[in-house]
Amino acid sequence: MGYLLYSLTFLVLVTGTILYLTRGYWLHLVPDVLIPRGLGLGLGPSSFEDDMEAGLSSSTFDLGANVQAGDARAGLDGAAKAEILRIMKKRRMRFDDARRVFLEQRFSANGIAPDGRPRDPKFVSFS
Repeated sequence: MGYLLYSLTFLVLVTGTILYLTRGYWLHLVPDVLIPRGLGLGLGPSSFEDDMEAGLSSSTFDLGANVQAGDARAGLDGAAKAEILRIMKKRRMRFDDARRVFLEQRFSANGIAPDGRPRDPKFVSFS
């Protein structure tokens, strides 16, 4: 009976270690319902430097100036970061494309067309 307990414990430890070390390959396949993203699994960077390391920077959205200036703010918005990272992983997009998709989704939810004009039929514009 003792060998069975030790064998089972060893198997659980080895399996857990392998899953932990390979989580970068399979974690994006697990639905968000099963693993809440706030469990300290490396998601949700807390500074501009961490945001850059997470891939949330590009030539058109450069966080390097903030890091070089020693900006002590908390970094980018946590909810927006999580959504952009989700879009990047799910659709396999680069940061700029995922940020554009995120903004278009937010515009659509707030009644704004992709070109920035309101969708309100009563809206009158003089240009």
